[in-house]
Amino acid sequence: MKRNAVFIPVILVAMALIAWLSYKLGQKNNPPPLAQPAAQDSYPSFVQASRNAVPGVVHIKTVLGPSAAPRFSVDAILGSPSAEKAWGNGSGSGVCVSPDGYIATNGHVVENALRILVVFPDRREFEAKLVGTDPDTDLALLKVDARDLPYVKSGNSDEVEVGEWVLAIGYPFSLNTTITAGIISAKGRSIGVIENTSVSPNDHLGSTAVESFIQTDAAINTGNSGGALVNREGELIGINTAIATRTGSYAGYAFAIPVNLAKKILDDLTEFGVVKRGVLGVAFPAPADESQWMKQMGIKPGSVSGVLITGIMEGSAAAGAGLEEGDIIQQVNGNDLFSSAEFSEQIARHRPGDTIDLAYLRNGNKQKIKVILQGERKAPAGVNDEKLREIYNKLGASFTPISRVLKERFGLNAGVVVTRVDKDAFFDKLGIPAGTIIAQVNGREVNSTADIEEAMLANPNTRMRILGIAPDGSWVAFSFSFGT
Repeated sequence: MKRNAVFIPVILVAMALIAWLSYKLGQKNNPPPLAQPAAQDSYPSFVQASRNAVPGVVHIKTVLGPSAAPRFSVDAILGSPSAEKAWGNGSGSGVCVSPDGYIATNGHVVENALRILVVFPDRREFEAKLVGTDPDTDLALLKVDARDLPYVKSGNSDEVEVGEWVLAIGYPFSLNTTITAGIISAKGRSIGVIENTSVSPNDHLGSTAVESFIQTDAAINTGNSGGALVNREGELIGINTAIATRTGSYAGYAFAIPVNLAKKILDDLTEFGVVKRGVLGVAFPAPADESQWMKQMGIKPGSVSGVLITGIMEGSAAAGAGLEEGDIIQQVNGNDLFSSAEFSEQIARHRPGDTIDLAYLRNGNKQKIKVILQGERKAPAGVNDEKLREIYNKLGASFTPISRVLKERFGLNAGVVVTRVDKDAFFDKLGIPAGTIIAQVNGREVNSTADIEEAMLANPNTRMRILGIAPDGSWVAFSFSFGT
């Protein structure tokens, strides 16, 4: 009995130890499942963002003049004409950006408007005055006579990231306030929809339309033009401007002007009534052609980031600072550049006299420089011939009208044939060979050298878009800019 009394506690302790060891080994081999997030964390909530932003997004109603024809393609712009416009009325959206009644919208929303009515979500209505417009960005600024208005606070469009949730707020199809959600699909997008056609051909030399859109998949449609793109805090990060579609309705791709660019334009319109844009004076390829230009320069696309400079304007800020053709600008004020669209936006944020810091590559060597931007230069009287010579020299090509046989063969109403292409000029670098038929320049049909000259001079941005037929019979399109 005494022996049993001694061994029983020992056996119990051993069994307890074995059980404890087994439990620990089981935990090691089968770790506990990860904690599941609470249900409310699985889905984003936009309630607070809506409360913050909706009161400051307005419905804009316009009475249009008799020449109210849209400047932009119905397939590309949200404010394309609807049945209402055919009757002399228009509808769009706007964003109140200050409590004292300044309202941002798109230029095409109020173009040719004889009367502008602004309606807030609380049903208050105000007559609005047009402070000014900027055709280079398709922005417009309105003013209503009121105080203590609800407005949308600005965020920082430089800080938004691809994949981030956003809301689009506006008045599609003249509906009351409508909110849709999506994500940022891309940044720095250029889609070729903004054309500066509202100024005379000689007003601005070397300037370009500025397109560096925030792309989103939030659903927006006709009437959303000028409305707000906001982040999850309800802060304004963009002005909704355009959609990419073949039907005129939403197809999954929408574009907004970044608020950091918009603020500069709106500040200029508020202070001066016009935009004072600093000019660097360099030429560079259009975004779609950047890789091709890199290859022509012997640079493997992807091996170097930045914007390739293809020309320097004589007497420009760039020329005075020592920049050269072939330099690759990689940073503006410390901001990395990945496309010419981003480059245009960074320059467009500055006024004449502003100093910018540039980092660039020259022959593989990194360099830095400070540049004082100039203003946009006015063309002196009789500049057309000089301007044409400059364009022709850069294009490096000559033309002749196509024959009736070629018109019939390709079903063309007009066209010219490229008869000569100079080595290392624009046409040569773009891969446009002699024998190419050019049907349109900047959206205009061309049937003679005079037509080409008229189309080129009608575009003050020196931005060229060519549609034609290659010698093998295939349709081709090219887009490039001569400078900014």
